[in-house]
Amino acid sequence: MAALPMLLKAALPSIPVVNQLPGVKKAPASSFDGLTRTRPPVTVERADVEAYAKVCGFPTKDVVPLPYPHLLVFAQQMAIMSDPAFPAPAIGTVHLENSITQHRPIAVGETLDVTAHVGAAVPHPKGRIFEFATTVRAGGPDGEVVWEETSAYLRRGGGTDGASYGTVFPDAPTTGVEWRLPADLGRRYAAVSGDANPIHLYPLTAKALGFPRQIAHGMWTMARCVAALENRLPDAVRVDVAFKTPVLLPGTVAFGSTTLDRGYAFALTSPSGKPHLAGRTTAL
Repeated sequence: MAALPMLLKAALPSIPVVNQLPGVKKAPASSFDGLTRTRPPVTVERADVEAYAKVCGFPTKDVVPLPYPHLLVFAQQMAIMSDPAFPAPAIGTVHLENSITQHRPIAVGETLDVTAHVGAAVPHPKGRIFEFATTVRAGGPDGEVVWEETSAYLRRGGGTDGASYGTVFPDAPTTGVEWRLPADLGRRYAAVSGDANPIHLYPLTAKALGFPRQIAHGMWTMARCVAALENRLPDAVRVDVAFKTPVLLPGTVAFGSTTLDRGYAFALTSPSGKPHLAGRTTAL
């Protein structure tokens, strides 16, 4: 897939000796003040949307599932992470939280402009946070903002005592409908998303990076939860999630939700209640 060379490039800074080579060695965090990447205008293709919807549990519609535009910016995020100016290697950098704001539904066939930006690191008790902000516009680079996202990634090490970071989520049921997740879920999501990080693919590749076996993509767990609420969400809505613990594949998870004043609180857990994801929706 097209993203694989970018993923391989992003992995090089994690390899001893190689990570000191020119063009691979990372700049110090103290000198990093931000990077921006913009892709050429992209037209939303029905076949791509339907393949994503099938993997994530969304119905087939003439508008895209709420988290779908994340796929359109993934390559730009990886380009930023693989840039020597970006101070942290992609491998080992943990997706901690994600926030999506949909201002209006995006139609299949629309042409969009997509920009990704990350600024200087934010202190965290266990390391430092890099917040990747995505802006999706319709009608040209100065057109209507239709979708926005902030993805918070944690690089462990050198934490700041007293630093505070993280969204506080309302309580949601920790048991509910159960979903059985197949062993090949990570490979299926990788095929539609371009995210072929080896921790999601096979037991051997996941074990090489410290996991007992492959794990589900965090953005798949978010998408599957949103799909469970999809028919109750307004056109203009914000969805916030925090990724708690990995979901091992194959495995079984439980989804629960409860009503809030302007939306829903929801959670994805193990059947015994171990938290995997906490989230909420807010009508705009």
